[in-house]
Amino acid sequence: MRLVILLLLLLQQMHLGNAPWTEAVSVSLPAPSNVSISSFNMEHTLSFLPGADSPDSSRFEVQVVRLSKKSWKAVAACSALTAGQTCNLTRVFKDPLEQFRARVRAFTAGQTSSWTVSSAFHPLSDTVLGPPDVVVSGCGNCLLLRVRPSIWTQQIGLSMDLVINVKRTRDGAQFILTRPYEEEVEIPYLQRGVEYCVTVTVKTLFNDNSGPSDAHCAFTSPPPSHSLSVVYGLLGAFCALLLLLLLIGSFVCSGQLSVRGLRRRLPTTLSYFLLKVQDVGAAPPELSGDTLATLLHKEGSADCLLPDH
Repeated sequence: MRLVILLLLLLQQMHLGNAPWTEAVSVSLPAPSNVSISSFNMEHTLSFLPGADSPDSSRFEVQVVRLSKKSWKAVAACSALTAGQTCNLTRVFKDPLEQFRARVRAFTAGQTSSWTVSSAFHPLSDTVLGPPDVVVSGCGNCLLLRVRPSIWTQQIGLSMDLVINVKRTRDGAQFILTRPYEEEVEIPYLQRGVEYCVTVTVKTLFNDNSGPSDAHCAFTSPPPSHSLSVVYGLLGAFCALLLLLLLIGSFVCSGQLSVRGLRRRLPTTLSYFLLKVQDVGAAPPELSGDTLATLLHKEGSADCLLPDH
């Protein structure tokens, strides 16, 4: 029974081989594998691997399709690739908002393989945006960042966010900040005189495949040295002491002037009495009623004790 089946298959192949409307091409080559599309800064590249045991004479052709139209079109520049070559699809994928697929098959003079299709590719969201240029400098207890995104990131024209990773060199402590894009960004509340390293990644509304920048390191402004702190402390103490002496001198001078004025206005007995009080620094003794009356009688009135208005 098996012999009969083999004879029938042989007769069928001979009949088809002599038919004038049949192609002399058979599907017998191994299909390519690992068909994928990579993209960096909106430069799109298709790559693949030849199928196992593919002959060295194999060539490869590429076709692409817009998912909205579902019509495959050959890529003229990629119609006879050799093993290891890639296909540049940048000019083919012109619309960044469209989705595409690509497929590859192998062929020789008399054979072809089946197609191997890539995953769906969206230029705007699947491309990897290049890292920004970053300059870091210290500013007291903060760092000042100057950020410039790659030219392709700017050409996309979408709002951007900066993802900033800050790492303290001394012990590896780190934190992450997310800020709306600005050319200059300040990172506050850091330790003075300490080195920090910063990496920056740019993300857009439809794309978070940006690569981080290189690490850029800088010291915050150093704190005042110990010697300067001592000098500033001594200078402050001297100023405070000088101010205190001026205040004491002012009070003493004003007290002397008032005593001198009273001496000119008061009788000799009271002037002598007040002068003794000033010299001794003790409270005046109590005066008897007779003594006070005698003094007042000599001056004629107690109004002489009142200051002039």
